[in-house]
Amino acid sequence: MMEILKTLGLFAVTALAEIIGCYLPYLWLKEGKSFWLLIPAAISLGMFVWLLTLHPQAAGRVYAAYGGVYIFTALMWLWAVDAVRPTVTDWIGVMICLIGVVVIMYGRQLINDT
Repeated sequence: MMEILKTLGLFAVTALAEIIGCYLPYLWLKEGKSFWLLIPAAISLGMFVWLLTLHPQAAGRVYAAYGGVYIFTALMWLWAVDAVRPTVTDWIGVMICLIGVVVIMYGRQLINDT
């Protein structure tokens, strides 16, 4: 169970790095904010890539599972930054995605342990 929580935590930090790395250029392009936001954006996206390499599983499996945690993090961003409260169906969808993350990353181990 600790390994699953550690993986989800690492994915959450990874998703935050990706969202920040994409949000800062958005502010520059759509809201006329400073061009200098592209520097921390590039650093954040570099951290995103590096964080993805910290998982011992195959890259494709990591990318597939990461998507579910990204969806959760994007929903939290929607609430915290965009001030839009997620709906019940948003929460249901996120739970389905997070269950998928655990199945993708640890399903073989869970099945083999029984």
